Amino acid sequence: MNARHVVHISLGTQVGGMEKLLVEFARFTDRSRYRLSFVSLQRRGELAAEIESHRWPVIAMNKAEGLKPALVGRLAKTLRRMVPDVVHTHNTAAYVYGVAAARLAGVPRVIHTRHGQRFESSRRQTTLFRGLSRWVDRVVSVSSDGARLSVDEGIAADKTVTIFNGVDLDRFAMVHQRPRGRAVVVARLSPEKDVASLIHAIRVAKQNGRRLELDIIGDGSERPHLESLTQSFHLCDQIRFHGIRDDIPVVLAQASMFVLPSVTEGISLTLLEAMATGLPVVACDVGGNPEVVADGRTGILVPPRDPAALAGAIRRLDEDRDLARRFGSEGRARVESKFCVRKMVHAYQQLYSAEAA
Repeated sequence: MNARHVVHISLGTQVGGMEKLLVEFARFTDRSRYRLSFVSLQRRGELAAEIESHRWPVIAMNKAEGLKPALVGRLAKTLRRMVPDVVHTHNTAAYVYGVAAARLAGVPRVIHTRHGQRFESSRRQTTLFRGLSRWVDRVVSVSSDGARLSVDEGIAADKTVTIFNGVDLDRFAMVHQRPRGRAVVVARLSPEKDVASLIHAIRVAKQNGRRLELDIIGDGSERPHLESLTQSFHLCDQIRFHGIRDDIPVVLAQASMFVLPSVTEGISLTLLEAMATGLPVVACDVGGNPEVVADGRTGILVPPRDPAALAGAIRRLDEDRDLARRFGSEGRARVESKFCVRKMVHAYQQLYSAEAA
């Protein structure tokens, strides 16, 4: 049987949670059944070379900023040349351009994944999201919360599927010996990640007599503001900005807890990676986080934009080492049972088959 050709379309291939999943598709797809290609609407990002190292091609459409209607035609022409059996779009921009182009190119099957909550989408964007769904065979959400939002936005329930994100459990191994008083966050430094609230929380903890260190891994538009905030709070000896790192398992092994202060999330890969290594976690009670973190069993959920609640949760884990170890052990078991990357890729492969329609 000939391998089915699946074309993944994303806005870019820069470092990010969704983009890291593209690498996992490249690594774990069954080569006897599927042949992959990747299309980046923007210029090549850092992860393009990693995808290509697994012997799959990456094509960059070099899209400029802003709405580019002509890109639909160019992308359709590219798809006609590639002759895919399936187009799989990832997040909103790829969905808008990719679904329309796949329709023009006569691609027989189209799958879309919404990796988040479509945070702050306008009514016009939601109308477009709903309208294009008529040309999509399945709309996948990475959390049950996302699937509910899709239905609320007018996507037919029989087109909606939930497939949890997954992580490589071999790469993120369990770590038993941990330091004390060292929190870490791994995230894009953008407004919705609200790392500012975490910096405020470190300040609150210091005011209450608890000195905690924080390693911030990632980069983005908010970094200058966050660095300025750290300086104004006189926390430069406690908070370190590391930028983008490619040794996340090592980073997580050196921490005592993982904190995710986002105000919106689908299923956070960094949260799963932290739990896979046995880190106890603190996260905001938003989006798909409650589907990952069993509050009071694998970690602590707090309200969003609440530095005092974050500080209290962090202090609790720092003071009660037995609780932290128990949360870490339970977290690893939870990821093993529900969030394995191989299970994730297999579930998508089932959708790629026309028989799954």
